[in-house]
Amino acid sequence: MTNALIVIDVQNGFCPGGNLAVAGGDRIVPGINALMEDFDHVILTQDWHPKGHSSFASSHSGAQPYSTTQMSYGPQTLWPDHCVQGTEDAEFHPGLRTDRARAIVRKGMNSAIDSYSAFFENDRTTPTGLDGLLRTLGVTDLTLVGLATDFCVAFSAIDAARLGFAVTVRQDLTGAIDLDGSLARARDDMAAAGVTLA
Repeated sequence: MTNALIVIDVQNGFCPGGNLAVAGGDRIVPGINALMEDFDHVILTQDWHPKGHSSFASSHSGAQPYSTTQMSYGPQTLWPDHCVQGTEDAEFHPGLRTDRARAIVRKGMNSAIDSYSAFFENDRTTPTGLDGLLRTLGVTDLTLVGLATDFCVAFSAIDAARLGFAVTVRQDLTGAIDLDGSLARARDDMAAAGVTLA
């Protein structure tokens, strides 16, 4: 067995002071750094939106952040502008170790489709390439950490389980937005998909 640590979106935008901050999101950084030493491979993901992304509330006249709209691929939560390509908000948290990263998977780059999962865009069909990379490396077991538990971490974990990986989410090294009960739903959905919640 070969294992990989997938570090989801530990970026300034999701940490205190960021445009879509998770409360206490930066507290997980030291633990993630320490955990990296236990894995054969470390993969980082990075939300990397173009300006005016369709998931931004500011791209929809009169829409408020955290409201929902219907897109061609289904319902979409509208977010504050965040993690725009080339901005400080999109950079990795300065305390996060990046030297151990085998690869960085950027997502949310298609202006018409959001991308929570590290494996697929929100249309559920367009791949990011991560699955192929992991299979090339012979990876069978994944541990996921990062931000946010109830969106990008959960979507990534569920997709990984569906793709046949053994998946663990370290809840102590994640942080949630918890929008209208989204954390409880995400935990239920991950457990139902066979994800181990540690």
